[in-house]
Amino acid sequence: MHALQFTVKGDLDSLQYLEVPTPSAGDGEVLVEIRAAGLNPSDVKNVLGRFPYTTVPRIPGRDFAGVVVQGPSHLLGQAVWGTGKGLGFTRDGSHASHIALPAEDVALKPPALSFAQAASCGVPFTTAWDALQRTDVKAGTTFLVIGANGAVGDAAVSLAKARGAQVLAAVRRPESLAELSQRGIPGILLGDPAALPAQVEEHFQGGAEVIFDTTGFWLPAAVPALGTFGRIAIIAAPVDGNVQLPALALYRRGGVLVGVNSLLYTPKECAAMLDGFGSLFDQALLPLPDELHEVPLSEGVARYQAVNGGSSEKFILLP
Repeated sequence: MHALQFTVKGDLDSLQYLEVPTPSAGDGEVLVEIRAAGLNPSDVKNVLGRFPYTTVPRIPGRDFAGVVVQGPSHLLGQAVWGTGKGLGFTRDGSHASHIALPAEDVALKPPALSFAQAASCGVPFTTAWDALQRTDVKAGTTFLVIGANGAVGDAAVSLAKARGAQVLAAVRRPESLAELSQRGIPGILLGDPAALPAQVEEHFQGGAEVIFDTTGFWLPAAVPALGTFGRIAIIAAPVDGNVQLPALALYRRGGVLVGVNSLLYTPKECAAMLDGFGSLFDQALLPLPDELHEVPLSEGVARYQAVNGGSSEKFILLP
């Protein structure tokens, strides 16, 4: 089969598009013919050596959608999707024409989603779903999403709206604010961190019940914008892993800080998440992913380089 593979960590030049043996499904496993695979920033960071537990040689890639061609009879021919811990790190991942994994590690793809759309959802939506679950976002919750124009932030906004939360989206660019307005989503423009609490107060008296900082840089400003007994979910994005925590201000509010890391969840656990929110697409409670850039897997190396160079396009690799 064709695949992307790297043999040395720390250098994108080690990533190659080549021919490798096609895996087979073992007992209790499925072999999925991949129709589409998402390219996430973490996949690029993986090749660049940011994850010390990754073993080589390795086929990277976490998110996929495809059709079962080997495995239990009830799954043969079924369209499935998946993501999760280990894929592309300690076992071969999805940037290939086929992937073999335990049958319990895949979920049935929602009919409303194309293969490319399904492949775009794995990491962003499971990350957002985890954040909402663990901070108890439900109907009526006042919910601020910082970095709402990113993949995870956008997923969080959509999932929270589907739950009936009162959503406020914070973005950096005026054009992103205009796009939110067209979707009927209240928004604020990020600028001076000291101004954030007052901006939030204009929408949520007493502060937001839940804040999700998808950037990892706004924690010092987010704490003063938090309501009493509020919860903050955070993805720690800085390279050195360090962020400032106004502990006294968090203590005085009775606040809770929740770290969100989708790499903690196995593909089986992620399959349960996919089942949890997948039906919302079929019910038209979640907007279908758009603005996807579908490219052949053979162009995968160039797309890895583009993401490493700062591209924010959502690339979907087609084997």
